[in-house]
Amino acid sequence: MAFETNKDVLEWYEKQDRTLTNEFIDGLPWHTVKDTPLDPKFIPVLLYMRDVEVLTDMYHRELQRTPTGRDPVISKFMERWGIEEITHGQVINRFLNEAGYETPEDWQNQTHRNVTKTYHTYTYLLTTLTNLLGSRFTGTHMAFGAIHEMSTAQAYRRMKELANHPVLSMILEGIIREEAAHTHFYWSVAKLELQKSTTAQKIARKVIETFYVPVGQGSLAKKRAEYSVATLFSGEGGVDQIDRTVTQRARQLPGLAGLTKVTTRIGGICEKFRPSKIAAAAALLISVNLHAIL
Repeated sequence: MAFETNKDVLEWYEKQDRTLTNEFIDGLPWHTVKDTPLDPKFIPVLLYMRDVEVLTDMYHRELQRTPTGRDPVISKFMERWGIEEITHGQVINRFLNEAGYETPEDWQNQTHRNVTKTYHTYTYLLTTLTNLLGSRFTGTHMAFGAIHEMSTAQAYRRMKELANHPVLSMILEGIIREEAAHTHFYWSVAKLELQKSTTAQKIARKVIETFYVPVGQGSLAKKRAEYSVATLFSGEGGVDQIDRTVTQRARQLPGLAGLTKVTTRIGGICEKFRPSKIAAAAALLISVNLHAIL
């Protein structure tokens, strides 16, 4: 589907039905969650996914301090996007509780408190730079967002395939549908913005090549990000899946032809972790006070 303006993209997005409605969530067979064992190695990954999702309101506030976030079309999108992402985190947390992994009542506040000071300093500097560049940085924001949304959707797909838990699969399938709509918005707006100038394209490429890391890394600990990536993608076909569904699609955006950063970054992380190392890391993360360190 081709769009001529950002407003066209927003109008398309607003016509998309929500999947994780209250009716959908209440209708899940929560009472059967414990009937199917869940490999403990996936618990730290689900906690990471949960925390990335609920930090969306922080990312939203940061973007509102930039020309991108003040754009009326993008701002309207992000109002719904933020609600949907936080719902994803809350549903994952409920699944963990139903599976026997109890989390504190104030886990969302804890997640926000655990964001590093380094991240806040980095964000302040990036926001300052963004305001200096003005709307020329919007294409970068949107391209980065598209890459993160695409890689997040693939992480959920890998979790669904590897964990093979019937209730979790239902949850993840619903999340994937909503993430697909987010991806299409980001990617479509990025395309329109990057078409406007070669300067915008050069900025986007430079920033992605220099600063790309897995979604959530920075606001959350690097060890958590790398463990999650390796657990999901170090197996057969994992990195190829990222290359095919994320990197190659990102290359279709103006100015990003030949981009390799996403594949090489994910591949590099997977190379560091062998199966025995993943198992040892999972055992350590789960044996210690899980909620305090994660």
